Amino acid sequence: MIRQPSDFWSIREADVLAGLDASPEGLTGAEARRRLDTYGANLLRPPKRSDTVTLLFAQFKSPIILTLIFAAGLSFFLRDHVDGAIIIFIVLVSGLLGFWQERGAADAVEKLLSIVRIKTTVLRDGSPIDVPTEDVVPGDIVILNAGDAIPADCLILESKDLFVDEATLTGETYPVDKEAGQLPVQTSLNGRANCLFMGTHVISGTARVVVVFTGKEAEFGKISERLKLRPEETEFEHGVRQFGYLLLEVTLALVFLIFAVNVYFHRPVLESFLFSLALAVGLTPQLLPAIISINLAHGAKKMAQQKVIVKRLAAIENFGSMDVLCSDKTGTLTEGTVHLHSALDLAGNPSERVFFHAYLNAFFEKGFSNPIDEAIRSYKQPDVSGYEKADEVPYDFFRKRLSILVVKDGNSLMVTKGPLPNVIGICSQAETAAGDKVDIASVKQDIQQRFETLSNQGFRLLGIAYRDMAAAPRIDKDCEKDMTFLGFLVFFDPPKADIAETINRLRQLGISLKIITGDNRLVAAKVSQDVGMADARIVTGSELHDTSNDALLSRVTETDIFAEVEPNQKERIILALRKAGHVVGYMGDGINDASALHAADVGISVDTAVDVAKESADIVLMEKNLAVLVQGVREGRTTFANTLKYVFMATSANFGNMFSMAGASLFLSFLPLLPKQILLTNLMTDFPEMTIATDHVDQEMLDQPRRWNISFIRKFMFTFGLVSSIFDYLTFGVLLFILHATPDQFRTGWFVESVISAAVIVLVIRSRKPFFKSRPGKYLSFATVAVVIVTLVFPFTPIGTIFGFTSLPLSFLMMMGLIVIFYILAAELAKKIFYQRVNL
Repeated sequence: MIRQPSDFWSIREADVLAGLDASPEGLTGAEARRRLDTYGANLLRPPKRSDTVTLLFAQFKSPIILTLIFAAGLSFFLRDHVDGAIIIFIVLVSGLLGFWQERGAADAVEKLLSIVRIKTTVLRDGSPIDVPTEDVVPGDIVILNAGDAIPADCLILESKDLFVDEATLTGETYPVDKEAGQLPVQTSLNGRANCLFMGTHVISGTARVVVVFTGKEAEFGKISERLKLRPEETEFEHGVRQFGYLLLEVTLALVFLIFAVNVYFHRPVLESFLFSLALAVGLTPQLLPAIISINLAHGAKKMAQQKVIVKRLAAIENFGSMDVLCSDKTGTLTEGTVHLHSALDLAGNPSERVFFHAYLNAFFEKGFSNPIDEAIRSYKQPDVSGYEKADEVPYDFFRKRLSILVVKDGNSLMVTKGPLPNVIGICSQAETAAGDKVDIASVKQDIQQRFETLSNQGFRLLGIAYRDMAAAPRIDKDCEKDMTFLGFLVFFDPPKADIAETINRLRQLGISLKIITGDNRLVAAKVSQDVGMADARIVTGSELHDTSNDALLSRVTETDIFAEVEPNQKERIILALRKAGHVVGYMGDGINDASALHAADVGISVDTAVDVAKESADIVLMEKNLAVLVQGVREGRTTFANTLKYVFMATSANFGNMFSMAGASLFLSFLPLLPKQILLTNLMTDFPEMTIATDHVDQEMLDQPRRWNISFIRKFMFTFGLVSSIFDYLTFGVLLFILHATPDQFRTGWFVESVISAAVIVLVIRSRKPFFKSRPGKYLSFATVAVVIVTLVFPFTPIGTIFGFTSLPLSFLMMMGLIVIFYILAAELAKKIFYQRVNL
């Protein structure tokens, strides 16, 4: 058994390795598998079980279903075997239908999630391999680079220029310098510089570490276990919960009232109890969880075909409701491939000396891979064989500079590059084209003018500076000063050819695009003009800093581009937009995008993003392209529209029928439908509704973002439930006073009318258009026709007799048919009036 010391930061590395029975070359594959079985998956909570047995039993855990099963058992005990068997049969069929659909949905989602699974590089059998983060075990040797999420609590064995963001664990705003070593046992969590912790991520540098604690045993795991951390509820999940509460209130009130009245009229207690329960089943959309799962899984599969992978299914609805999209311009508005245009001296002339220094800086940089250094290295390759790297201070998002110390012939030279203001700020002099050195103050105005001229042309500028360091072996923290400004590096990233059309399509979908970039406002303004965002309103990071939170609420909606933005300001912008009432999507792929991705209603990343960005995202694009996003939004809205259709169905015909039945039981001398007949009615009307995920959606439902509105649903329920009830009572009147039906004929006639009307009315309420102008999906059409045929034939079959039905004369069927036709016409009229007065 291995030993996992709780104070591993205070123990020598060799002793920690020995205790973990590990070596610097890593574990063997067989040993890693054994430890995975022993210590479990590296997860904060066990994965949600979706195995066959668990999913099957989940279909029968609702209190109403369990009570029905108990009541069926009671029927058997009282020797009413037929009714008990029928109830059990219907409950089983309904449960198996839900299981079959949810099983398929769960399998589809599992396959999609495997595409974007976060992986960690570990040493196994002496070689580096990528494994799913949940398969990391104590004793694993992990290789870390910039942008990697730290998979577990680890001890550093070796590191180089390692800076880590620990804000999620310690609240520390600035990246923390980490290095191997041994610390006193009493060292506090935020002082353990030789440890890395789960839930944090690498900003820059590299490291090789040994895993000590995984999953719940990690520091982050202990915190999440204490707080029982849950993902924030999406707007859609909140809406579904509110809808459930609404139906629960109505159902409980109605069921208790009906049961009490039936007992008061001295009707059999068991029959009254079963009748009340059957009404509860009819009123409760027990298929809602299955329908939502099916819709979301179907939507996820369709979105995957558009290169959009959904990690969190509930985010699909928010994706469709999104009305503001925030994104960086690089790779979104532009091609995303940065090119070096030129290296210029102080006078603005091309300079080999400036480029050579830039190449030294980029060539020896090992902090993290970035497009700027790639562009410099690919521009041309001068001979730097005489130079050796001595030290590096990697780029971070606070200094915004990268400094490299190189040595040649015993002389040390420090070369620094970064955004122009950040480089100028550490320079005391500048080198002219002739090689003379002048005071930086005397040329600042010329530098600024050149900066503005090139920025207005859409070029991005960096400054390059150097300092002779004599024989210094390393860069001390105060060395970035008194430097000599050498010149400019000019980069360009051309706009995408079709981006203007894509932005216009986003506008047509009701989505406002807001660009959040670290580039200066002049570059941002030029690029926005090139892509069709004329007269864009721009706010800079410094202006944001001076703006109060209240003032930002009104300003943030009117702004199109946020330029010169600091990483920590991105989250503030998104939170302000959400507070202003918008559903906000944020698209990011960088190390500094994690907090913004968390803050957004929909976090969107790309498959090529760093681990920490992919881990924070709800949705991952397989291609960084707004056109891909447009298609994904349409699929998200289709899913949302089809989910709402089921809610409308469950709250119109079903609700009206059950409400009418409850009322009829108060004045009839017999139950309007027997409990088993109510359950059969409910089962029959479920079949068309289960095909709703594949239904067509009208174009107007896709053109604008729509949000869950419980007030709208309540109005819809009472409006269409009332229309349904009016025709139910008309049916009662016809059956009793015109056709003089017997109790069995009454029940059969109403069963036929209510099932057919509930099935056909789906075709009416599924669209805002007249039903004959909106084509339903083929599966919905087939299911509706099938239910109508089965309902007409069922009373004439032997099974129909077991359910208490009887064959009906042709006059009964014709009269029921007329009522259904008038019901459809009335529902169409009610729909027209309803949507004129109420809008979603």
